[in-house]
Amino acid sequence: MQLIRRLGAAAACAVLAATGTAAAADPAPTPAPPAANAAAQAGDGPIVHLFQWRWESVARECEDVLGPNGYGAVQVSPPQEHVVLEGEGHPWWQDYQPVSYSLDNTRRGTRSEFAAMVERCRDAGVKIYVDAVINHMSGTGSVGSGPGSGGSTYGKYSYPGVPYGDGDFSDCRSDISDWNDPREVQNCELVSLSDLDTGSEHVRGTVADYLNDLVGLGVAGFRVDAAKHVPAEDLQSIFSRLDAVPGFGGAPYIFQEVLEGGGPESIRPPGYTHLGDVTDTRYHSEVGARIRDGRLAGVLDTVRGGMAVASDQAVVFVDNHDTQRNDTSISRQGMGQRHTLAQALTIAQPYGTAKVMSSYRFDSDQQGPPSTGEEEGNPAGAITAPTECGQDGWYCEHRGLNAMPTFATAVGDAPAAERARDSAARIAFDRGERGFAAFNATGSDWTLTAPTALPDGSYCDVANGTIGATGRCGSGAYEVAGGTVTVTVPAEGVVALHVDALCADGQDCGTTAPPPGGDECTAVTAEFSVEAQTRYGQNVRVAGSIPELGAWDPAQGVELSTDDTGYPTWTGSVDLPEGAAFEYKLVKVAPDGSVEWEQGANRSAAADSPGEDCARVFTAQWR
Repeated sequence: MQLIRRLGAAAACAVLAATGTAAAADPAPTPAPPAANAAAQAGDGPIVHLFQWRWESVARECEDVLGPNGYGAVQVSPPQEHVVLEGEGHPWWQDYQPVSYSLDNTRRGTRSEFAAMVERCRDAGVKIYVDAVINHMSGTGSVGSGPGSGGSTYGKYSYPGVPYGDGDFSDCRSDISDWNDPREVQNCELVSLSDLDTGSEHVRGTVADYLNDLVGLGVAGFRVDAAKHVPAEDLQSIFSRLDAVPGFGGAPYIFQEVLEGGGPESIRPPGYTHLGDVTDTRYHSEVGARIRDGRLAGVLDTVRGGMAVASDQAVVFVDNHDTQRNDTSISRQGMGQRHTLAQALTIAQPYGTAKVMSSYRFDSDQQGPPSTGEEEGNPAGAITAPTECGQDGWYCEHRGLNAMPTFATAVGDAPAAERARDSAARIAFDRGERGFAAFNATGSDWTLTAPTALPDGSYCDVANGTIGATGRCGSGAYEVAGGTVTVTVPAEGVVALHVDALCADGQDCGTTAPPPGGDECTAVTAEFSVEAQTRYGQNVRVAGSIPELGAWDPAQGVELSTDDTGYPTWTGSVDLPEGAAFEYKLVKVAPDGSVEWEQGANRSAAADSPGEDCARVFTAQWR
C-alpha cells in the first residue's frame, strides 16, 4: 500500500509513483433489492470502495443501494487483527498494520458480523473483495502499542497470534532507498513495516490459509495491497493455493496494487498482469487531472492509447484512499460535484474496470473514520461508527451516482464513439449501440441534439435517478427517434441512457423530457429535489444569492418538505425570473433555529432552458 503512514510520532511517507436534472418526475424511494434485476446480477458492474465502513453498514448498503443500482462488488477495508494506536489518535492506516490474521475483532466488527455481511451482500447480488495486506506486518512505530484489536500481543518480527517469528521476515531490515532496484523494492521495508519473507514455504502457506479462510466465508476476490513489494513468483505460489468461491464459483478475482515508477518491468504494472488485474494509477494521474480541470475532450483519446496496461487488465479510479489525501486529488472533499461527474465518466468510458470511492470527511491526512469511541472490554479502541450518509462526516460519494453503475453492465466492452462536443468541457459519446452518455463540466446547463446508435425508444436517465425493483425510474425519460436524441445535461452533471433501462413493458419512467423551444417563459418554476438525512425536528431549506432564495438568509430560503414514503428526499419549489443565474447551498434548520450548512463550495445554477411547462428541476445530495 503506497500511502502516507505515520509510524510512532514521526511521519514517514511512502514513495508514490509518478445538481439539476433535465426532466421532472417524483423521485423514487430507495427500493428493495430485486429478485431478478439485470442490474444486480452477481459480479457484474463497477466496484465500490466503502472505505473504513463497518461490516453491518456494508451489508445494509448492499441490500438497499448497491444491488438495486448495479454495483458488482464492494472493496472492504482489511479485516484482519490490526494494531491499535491510541497515542496516534487511531489513524486510518493502523488497519494496514496486521498483528495476526484473526477475523475475530477489528474496529469495524467481529468475525460473525463479517460473515453475515458477506452472506447478505451475496444475496443482494454483490461480491465482497477484501483489501488483503500480505506484504508486511506492523511497523517500528507501533512497537509497545499492543495489544492488537483482538487482544494479541506482538513485537516487530514476533507475532505469536499467527504465528510468525524472526525467521519469517526478510533479511533486509532497513527502508527501501533505491526504488529502481527490484531487490530492495521487494525485500527491504516499506516505511519501516516488517517485510515478510514471501519466498518461505511457511509464509506462503500461512498467507494462503488466511485468504482461504476468507474465501470459505464467501469472499469473492482480493485487492492485494503493496503487491509490487512482493515478487510475482511468490504471489503466484500463494494464488495457486486458493479455493473456489462458494456461491459464485470459480477462482477469487485478483487485482493488485502495483504503482508505476522506474526500474525493470518486474516492479511495474506489466510485470503482474499474468497473475490478475492491476490498479492503473496512470488513469488517476492523467484522466483524473483532465476531468478535474474541465478538459473532458481528450479523455477518450487518452484511454485509447495512453494507459499502462490493456483494458482487460486494469482497475481504474479517479481517487482512492491514498490519493484523496494528496493536494492534487480530485476527491469529493476538494471538488464536490465535479467528483461525482468524474466517477460517472470513469464508469461510462471504455477502459478497465471502474472502481468508485466512498469515504468520509477528514481534517488531517491521518484521521481515522467517524467513531463511537471506546467500548468497555473491547480492545479495538475507537470503534467505527455506523454509516449514516450525509451525517457525522460520512460522504457516501457513490450515492450521487444513482443507477449509473447499470450503464457499465449494459454496455459491456462496446467501443466508444464521440457524438458531440462543446468546448473542452462538454462531451457526449455512444458505447456501441448500447449506451449514450453526455458530460458537462461547466456551471450552466447544456442542451444538445446529437446522433446516437441507440435504438429508437424512451430511456431512463440512470445518472439522475435510481431504478427500483418494479422497474420504476427515479428520473425523467429521454426519447431517441430516428437516430437522434436531445438531452439537457445539468451544470457539473451527467445524462446517461442505456438499452437495459428502456421505458417499456409497463415500466414507469416518469415524464418524457420535452425538447427545447416552445413559448417564451417570463418566469420559471424552480423545483428542488434534495436527498438529505436529518435528525428529528430538522427541516431542509435552499438558501441562495437572489431574493427568491432568501439572499443567503436561511430563514427566508425555500422550505422543502418530505413524508414517510419519500424520505430522505425533500422537495419544494419557487418561481424565479427566466434566465436568472444564482448560487445556492442546502441548509438544515433545527426547531430552535440553529442552522447547519452543507460542506463545499456554493452550487451554481440558472433558471434557463425551461421545459414547455416553464419549469426546471434541480437535484442535489447533501454533502
